Amino acid sequence: MTLEVIPSGQSLGATVEGADLARSLSEKEIGIIEKNLGAYGVLRFPRQQLSGPQLRDFSAQFGKLEINVANSFQEPGIPEIMILSNIVEDGRPIGLADAGQDWHTDMSYSSTIAFANVLYGIKIPRRGGKVLGNTEFCSMHAAYEGLSSQLKKSLDGMTVLHDFDKFWEMMRREKGSKRPPLTEAQRKAKPPVSHPIFLIHPITRRKVLYANPGYSVRINELPQKESDETLAFLFAHQTKPEYRYASRWTEGDVLMWENFGTIHNAVADYGPDEHRLIKRCQVMATRYSL
Repeated sequence: MTLEVIPSGQSLGATVEGADLARSLSEKEIGIIEKNLGAYGVLRFPRQQLSGPQLRDFSAQFGKLEINVANSFQEPGIPEIMILSNIVEDGRPIGLADAGQDWHTDMSYSSTIAFANVLYGIKIPRRGGKVLGNTEFCSMHAAYEGLSSQLKKSLDGMTVLHDFDKFWEMMRREKGSKRPPLTEAQRKAKPPVSHPIFLIHPITRRKVLYANPGYSVRINELPQKESDETLAFLFAHQTKPEYRYASRWTEGDVLMWENFGTIHNAVADYGPDEHRLIKRCQVMATRYSL
């Protein structure tokens, strides 16, 4: 197949035309997609028709897929696929609600971080003709470049502690949340981990800012007060409007983004009766050394 990559014209994001993700890709095609993921961070593949096995198989061409053992909302017989939805059938939700989680980077709390997310849009809510439930992104290439030379120099070589419990407790504070605190066993299974505050992006070989409001709790090499102040500055800096891009969903879209150089946020602007159904695979960074 011949792939045509159409940039969004913003700090990140591109649409890929001419792709049929239901078939196996050649090594050349995989390389083209990876290169453009590095260049644009977020790729949209419109007008796809994928079965569960086809979505899994496409995603697995880019690395090992995560199986979230703590999540029961999985495609029957395909645990690599997570169901994201606000639909309730017979009084029971059919999927995990993913909107309203604020800015974060998936799996930064893990020793093996995520390479890419692959989401397949099946039902997309609309109101008055307007698409709801956009997924927003910020470019961490641009965020790093936008830092002062002095701050780049002073933070170079430092590490950030990432903790899953920060995100979990934030979600528990949300109105209507009924999730319990993490148990001691769950906390032991997901201990805090540290990563460099500036990563060398494995595709572009450029530096990116690797910290996010969802999971980052402190800069290890700084006193607590200075760490808190610096992280607060970085969180505000990395979400500046000039670093942002909003992807507007259409049924049949496959949206793929890499997690080294982006942070993202699912916009919760739709109600419980405005149905959304998306299937998701998460590709771990098993093919890359950081």
